[in-house]
This record gives sequence, C-alpha cells and structure tokens, in this order.
Amino acid sequence: MVALASRSTDRARQMLAPYAGAEVLDSYDAVLARPDVDAVYIPLPNSLHKPWTLRALASGKHVLCEKPLALDAEEAEEMALAAVRSGRLLMEAFMYRFHPDMREFVKQLTDPLHVQASFGFDLRDEADIRLDRALGGGALLDVGCYTVSVARWILGEPVDVAASARTRRGVDLSVSGLLSFEDGRTASVFASFESPELQDLAAVTREGVSRRTRPFSSWRDPHDPYQLMIESFGDSVLQNTPVHIPPSESIANMRVLDRMRAAFSS
Repeated sequence: MVALASRSTDRARQMLAPYAGAEVLDSYDAVLARPDVDAVYIPLPNSLHKPWTLRALASGKHVLCEKPLALDAEEAEEMALAAVRSGRLLMEAFMYRFHPDMREFVKQLTDPLHVQASFGFDLRDEADIRLDRALGGGALLDVGCYTVSVARWILGEPVDVAASARTRRGVDLSVSGLLSFEDGRTASVFASFESPELQDLAAVTREGVSRRTRPFSSWRDPHDPYQLMIESFGDSVLQNTPVHIPPSESIANMRVLDRMRAAFSS
C-alpha cells in the first residue's frame, strides 16, 4: 500500500493506519502521478468507473475496478480496449468468484437445469449514492450484477432475456429476470433495494438441489475473498499473466444487464 485519496482525510488516515509509510493524498490525480504506484483500486460510484479507469490506464497503472465494471457494455468495451492499448491489466472486482467454497460449489455441479440467485437488502437512506440515477444507481447494477454473474458462471451465455422492475424516479428498486439458455436451461434472478437482507443461490441438477447461503459475501467466514482477489490480481501484475476475470467476461456480463434493463425500460 503506497497511497490513498479520499473525500475524507480522517477516514483515509484511519484506513491507512496499519500500513507504515502509506500516504493520504489530496486528489485521485495525485495518486496517478506517483511513479511508485503500480496499480490502483477504483471503488468510486458506477458513473466514475470508466473515466478514472481510462485516466489510470493512460497513467501507466494497472486497474482493479469495483463491480460493475461500467454503466453498460459499450463503456466496458472502451475500457478493455484502453487496457490493451496501454499494455496494462484491467480486472473487475467480483470478489465472490475467488472464494474457495464458491469455486467448489460451481465445480461440483453436473448438468445443471436451473439456477436461482437472489441478492437484496433494505436501503432506506435516500442520500445513498446507489439511489442516484446520475451516478449509475439502481439495484440491477449494484446487486443484480452478482446474480447474473453467477448464473452465467454456471450455465454460460443466455440466448433470451426477460425482466421486470419496480422503479422510482428513474431508479430500479427491485428487478426480477428470467434468463433462458441452450437446451431449455433457465435462471431466475432477483435484485432489490427494498427487501429484507437476502442472499441465496440454488442450482437444480438431475441429481438434486445444491444450495449456498450468503454466496456473495464472507461474513462469519474464515476465507476473505477480498484478500484472495487482491492477491490474485497482484500476482498477475507481478508475473505479467492474465487476470482471473478478464475484461471479456465483464463485457459479457454487462451485455446481459443491458438486455435486462432494456426489457424493463421498454
């Protein structure tokens, strides 16, 4: 850890307390200007993922960008192309994919027929950036991206997409989707800002039903998928090897999210 820029200097200092020598800087540009910064993590609001990723790549930094990678597939494609042109690595921070139990869960599934994935919570703070349309708010991008990601991880790419949503002031509060895959396989996904705390994953196979609770977080868990993700990304940077989640995967996920948004916005 070399440096951190934040709107809150006090919070930044608290976060950097365990890291001797790490500095709090007064702007994001100041981080990018540091020659001793090899890679940056971008956890900004969704609408800022593309501009700051492009600036970081242009500054010669590798980029780990919070999910969703972009506001839509077109933005994600532009970011991926910029990474190629800069010769730097770009990875979307889908930390749940690094959890060993999740990897084992997906690996052991044989001939899955249907996947059900839900992720929701009760968001009551009207000032929360996730309810700001201009910042890329909405349940689909915030938590729905997880449900689509895991469905695709298990079943592949959908051939048909249907979705409906409850919206307020142009922001989707709850989204339900049905994804259809080859050979009649299906996935149902649900994302919400107005439900009780909910994380659930079930996969139906010919042999039975496999379930995992809290598939997208590591609470009360000995494994820290955030640490595993950072270590994996760091290894790719140091060894000049492909990242575990390539931009092509992130673009494919965004395309499904785009189709869902188009379905409930039409």
